[in-house]
Amino acid sequence: MILVWFVVSPLLGGLLAWLSSRRGADWPRWISVIVLGANTIVWIGIWPRVSGLPSLPQHGSWLIEFSRPWIPQLGISFHLAMDGLSFLMILLVHFLGLAAVVASWSGIQDRVGFFHLNLLWVLAALVGVFLALDLVLFYVFWEMMLVPLYFLIGIWGHENRIYASLKFFVFTQSSGLLMLLSILGLYFIHGRNTGVYTFGYLELLGTAMNPSTAMWLMLGFFVAFAVKLSAVPVHTWLPDAHTEAPTAGSVILAGLVVKAGAYGLLRFAVPLFPKAALDLAPVAMVLGAVGILYGAVLAFAQTDLKRLVAYTSVSHMGFVLLGIYSWNQLALQGALMVMLAHGISTGALFILVGGLQDRIHTRDLRRMGGLWATAPRMGSVVLLFALASLGLPGLGNFVGEFLTLLGAYLVSVPLVVVATLGFILATVYALWMIQRIFAGPNKEAWRVPDLGAREMAVMLVMIAVIVWLGLYPQTVLDTAAGALETLQQQTGVSAQAASSSGDVNGAQQHPADLWAGRTEPYDGGTP
Repeated sequence: MILVWFVVSPLLGGLLAWLSSRRGADWPRWISVIVLGANTIVWIGIWPRVSGLPSLPQHGSWLIEFSRPWIPQLGISFHLAMDGLSFLMILLVHFLGLAAVVASWSGIQDRVGFFHLNLLWVLAALVGVFLALDLVLFYVFWEMMLVPLYFLIGIWGHENRIYASLKFFVFTQSSGLLMLLSILGLYFIHGRNTGVYTFGYLELLGTAMNPSTAMWLMLGFFVAFAVKLSAVPVHTWLPDAHTEAPTAGSVILAGLVVKAGAYGLLRFAVPLFPKAALDLAPVAMVLGAVGILYGAVLAFAQTDLKRLVAYTSVSHMGFVLLGIYSWNQLALQGALMVMLAHGISTGALFILVGGLQDRIHTRDLRRMGGLWATAPRMGSVVLLFALASLGLPGLGNFVGEFLTLLGAYLVSVPLVVVATLGFILATVYALWMIQRIFAGPNKEAWRVPDLGAREMAVMLVMIAVIVWLGLYPQTVLDTAAGALETLQQQTGVSAQAASSSGDVNGAQQHPADLWAGRTEPYDGGTP
């Protein structure tokens, strides 16, 4: 029942926070901190068990699993399960959720209880997304994210919040309906083939269908997840949503919601339709490489600080898309590391940008400058996370992007060359941002308070995490190793393929060659 509790506790905590607002504005804040803090402590407490997960968990060997019939007449069950991948994503949910609550402590003064209700319900939906193994249940949690996020942006957002919230809702709702059609198509095809009508993920793996049908069904999943991932060209909702959202909304959007799209590709789109995903892989990898450059160039072109940071998310999610569709061990490890490190670094940047906007009441870079003299602690922390964003060695983002490029190199050298330019462009926009905000003349004579004790405490924890991810990534990679290997096994490509597979002459092939459809022998040297 522990998995059920991690879904239910934020829902109950949100209701309690809403009702407690009559007693004072601090009650909802402290209730949210207690709920998320307690869940974080318990979740970290089970980490040693995750590290001992078998390398290839099958039907009954998930670390923790809960399954009960829900609507048995339709083959719908309330099925939750956790492996190393979902463990890490839920840990990120609680960590960034806690940071978002603390970062909004003084910034949200209107309808504080309702704000925390929506915030906690978004987090509950995200936990459900990362645990659900029934496709109807997954879709329920997927859609459950929409309404609270719509309210967070539309009520507590900035000038153009109504436009941004409607655009976000239309993009995500319409793409979600495409996924629902694909779920129903898969359900009926499986039932026709086997006589068993079920929405169970494990049962639907390997469903036989003709290639054209598989491609259309897979595209329904792919579009829904690509929209959430903010992949080019379906990314246009993201800059508007980030720009207009309150600080907590931006943290949740950048740090968690876009990761739900990446998780969906990893868990559902590729394993359920491996052949169709293989056929789409060249296109998806091109979109990833284009997104890396496009997001970086657009970030440099912005004068709105939040919009600049938003476009960096588009660029970083290009690395994730490139890594997922390279589909080898290195690339998948890299994509996971980018997901985690980007959540921390960009979440921290949005907290800092929100704090700066609260102080000077503008996001216009043209009006900024010379703030280092008046806020040196803020300048130092922004510089560190800007360096993380550009991929400085020793910080988590570098590990993820480097592993992604190594894995993608096994599949497509030209795309890796293009994607590597993203490092250069990231250096340009990150240092340009620091120059415009903190260096140069202070033309408007800004005198802003520096980061306070509460803000510094949040930043120091996030700095510790991003440094830990950069210096000791193996702890994360070991945790996710079994889950990633299982995903490769489900598509017929495993980390052991290089030693166990071969052509008719016994020559080995690299697993990336199998995924990319190449048939020439691999000689064991540099692919």
